[in-house]
Amino acid sequence: MSAADPTSDFRDAAFDPRQPIDPSRALIPAVVRLNEQRVARGFWPKIRRACARVPFAAEALAVWYCAKDDETPAAAKGMMLAALAYFVLPSDALPDILPAIGYTDDAAVFAAMLSLVGRNLKPRHQQAAREAITRIRSQD
Repeated sequence: MSAADPTSDFRDAAFDPRQPIDPSRALIPAVVRLNEQRVARGFWPKIRRACARVPFAAEALAVWYCAKDDETPAAAKGMMLAALAYFVLPSDALPDILPAIGYTDDAAVFAAMLSLVGRNLKPRHQQAAREAITRIRSQD
């Protein structure tokens, strides 16, 4: 990566979910695209597996719906996609398989992101999330 082009290491990079997310670069267009790929590939399988164990599942789903909404500002989408990408990464600060504490780092990331861009969550996003949670839980 060169100082003149901060996105040069992402331009032709293949999707690699093991790569860490650098929050300071969350709004660089190439990073947003990479996070979109991470979320597109991993969000629904992860939320289905974790729905019963994750206390913030409804918030994660509301954020997903908000990030997909064309009316959500690009900067807010970038932050939301970064948080969702962190949620779906197979490796993070605290492994998700650890009982009781595995999702605390994910919850902290969501709390920080929501404090910055949570005002973009609309009642329609929250309603869609509640409906999705009900659907997922009824399938189990």
